This record gives sequence, C-alpha cells and structure tokens, in this order.
Amino acid sequence: MNKSTMLRKITGATTLTLAAAIGATSVANAATWRYAHEEYDGDVQDVYAEFFKEYVEENSDHQIQIFEFGQLGESDDIMEQTQNGILQFVNQSPGFTGALIPEAQIFFIPYLMPTDMDTVVEFFRESDAINEMFPELYAEKGLELLKMYPEGEMVITLDEKASSPEDLQNKKIRVMTNPLLSATYEAFGATPTPLPWGEVYGALQTNMIDGQENPIFWIESGGLYEVSPNLLFTGHGWFTTAIMANQDFYNGLSEEDQKLVQEAADYAFDKIIGHIDGLAEESLEKITEASDEVTVTKLNEEQIQAFRERAPQVEERFIEMTGERGEELLNQFKEDLKEVQSN
Repeated sequence: MNKSTMLRKITGATTLTLAAAIGATSVANAATWRYAHEEYDGDVQDVYAEFFKEYVEENSDHQIQIFEFGQLGESDDIMEQTQNGILQFVNQSPGFTGALIPEAQIFFIPYLMPTDMDTVVEFFRESDAINEMFPELYAEKGLELLKMYPEGEMVITLDEKASSPEDLQNKKIRVMTNPLLSATYEAFGATPTPLPWGEVYGALQTNMIDGQENPIFWIESGGLYEVSPNLLFTGHGWFTTAIMANQDFYNGLSEEDQKLVQEAADYAFDKIIGHIDGLAEESLEKITEASDEVTVTKLNEEQIQAFRERAPQVEERFIEMTGERGEELLNQFKEDLKEVQSN
C-alpha cells in the first residue's frame, strides 16, 4: 500500500480526536512542545523535526512531540492549529503560507533562485530578505519565523514526455493553493489545477490531472512516479520550507528557552543541509530502479531558455499581488543573490 492510500484511510474523526486531545493540556504548563509538519516519516521536514527534537531534548528538560503529515489534517489545518496555540511549532512551505503571507510566494517566481546547491545554501544563510525581512512579515500573522531552508530542486512529472512550453499546452498540472504558482504554470502554457496533497496520487491515477511538481525525494517517497512516470527537470526553482512558532508561545518563553529554540533551529538547519546533499541523486536512482516506465528529461540550456523567457510575466504578477512591499522584498532578494553569486 503506498503512502497516499494510507493517508486516505485517516478519518476525519481521528483527526478531530487528535486535535482535541492535544488541545486539552495547558500550553503554559506543558513540558512537551507539539510540532507538526507536511511530510511523511523519513522525508526532509521529518528529518529536520527530529534534529530539532534532538537538540531541545539533549539541552533541556523539554520534550518535542512530532506529528507527521495527515495526523492532524492537511497543511491549512496545522497552520490554523499553530495560530490558535494548539501547536507550538509548525513546518510549512511558502506554497501554502502564501495564502496567509502573499510575499512568501516569491519562491515561486521561476528562475529567480540559482540551481547549484552551494549557492542556494549560502543564500539561505546570508540573505537579508530571508533573515531580516521575512521574520517581520510572519510576525504580523502571529508567527515567529525560526528558519527557512531548501529541500530540493523542483521536478515536474507528467503523463507523457515533454521538453518545451508547447508540450505543456493545456496539461492539467496540480499546484498547491498558491496564486503565483498557478501564474507560473499558466506562463509555462499549462493549466494549473489546485488540489490538496492527499488527492494527488488518485487524481494522477485516474487522469483527472496530467502532472504535478515536487522535489525528487517527495516524488519517490509518495510513489508519484508510479502514476506519473515522465520526469522533467526544467531548473526553474527549489522547494523551500520554513519552521515557525506560535508567537504568543514564543514570547512567553524565558530568555533561556528562546535561545534554546533558536539554537535548535540553527542546529537542525546545519544537519538538514548535510542530509539533502546527494539526496536527489539517491532518490532518482531508486525511482529508475523501481520502474522501467520512468523517463528522465533534463533540459539543455537552449531548452531551458524557452521556459526562462516566460518568467518576467510571473515576476510582474508577484508585484501586482504584493505591491510596494513585495517589490522591495524582490529587490532585496535579487541583491542578496547577486552578492552570494559574486562571492
């Protein structure tokens, strides 16, 4: 049974029972902090959570209780639970947070981010946009942004091989509920189709949609290649995610515990960077070994340029959505990238 099938067996009653149970304990008196993320056991967000847990529990008397994807609902559910104080920590990608914080959609402007891992990692470490501007935006929504980190290059899977925007014409591509991501696939010629993650495998299997995008480890972990076997590497972006705390909870911590939480987030960042190094290659190898039907298309520079030429219209759409503040963030983003790349 694949993981998507397992997820579909989780009932609404179970989710409600879990949420009610964890909400019954007073946060102020709890020695156990609750942390939910969007991925499965052993996936990148889960590994990050385990490193975070390791640091907290080895350096304090506190404990971390981790909830994997589906145990407390979908991404929107765990964000709501965090804002309401039921959860103390949440790991959620800007793909979903973008509905709450429009500026977070910046990560879906195609070809804005570099493609080599060393530059990407250095950008996340040094960027003023990431480390100074984004925390202020998250704080406005009652969230303490602890760390943003990359998970891997985005890869498109399709029902048939493709190598150009023309090949994507009218293809129904599943996207997260994110207006700018939809604008990206419209620019690429496809028909963006928002769907909750729990419905993606079945929708691919029944041809309700023609494709989707995710990091390659997620494509392997979720078994998506089984029902969407044609992999397309366009180099258009990296999947980014973020760990946040409920701000009232965080502000109520002692100075010592705030320092502990920040150090745990930094420790987990350093560890996860080592974890994802080589993960994409390993996951792709597993996929090609598991299925003879899989095809892998890696575009050359000329082919990539056909997609890259469509990126400016997405950038314009981002500024339309976010106004002067978004434009300021985008300019800082570009300055930070330029500085990292020049080094």
